[in-house]
Amino acid sequence: MVKPIRKFIAQVLAPYCPLNWVRILLYRICGFKIGKHCFIGMRCYLDDMCYDMLKIGNNCIISYGVFFACHGRNQVHLPITIEDGVYIGMRSSVISKTPEGNGLTIGEDAVIGACTLVNKNIPAGATAVGVPCKVMR
Repeated sequence: MVKPIRKFIAQVLAPYCPLNWVRILLYRICGFKIGKHCFIGMRCYLDDMCYDMLKIGNNCIISYGVFFACHGRNQVHLPITIEDGVYIGMRSSVISKTPEGNGLTIGEDAVIGACTLVNKNIPAGATAVGVPCKVMR
């Protein structure tokens, strides 16, 4: 019974809530680990099947329409870790299936450009853009 309620909150209520603090509260109620002073834009998709595998650090900005997927078809569930101070541009997709096969980490103070497909680890302080992403610096 908990699974459909979590899905309703995470996919129907939270993404369309106009108040950021309420959105964050709803995601936290669902079990997502979200740090302090974060912004998560409207219409984001946080993988409700893997709510315990998505960790967002402090002071992160996740722009509008960002998708996080911790699993896919015929794929094991792998964690996504967003470290402190990360900025993720709008309409980006973050998928945990990496070439290493052990989940995905976006390092501290990294910047992800808009519409980027993040499918590999991003080092701290780096800027990544493109489909698939390329680290610029």
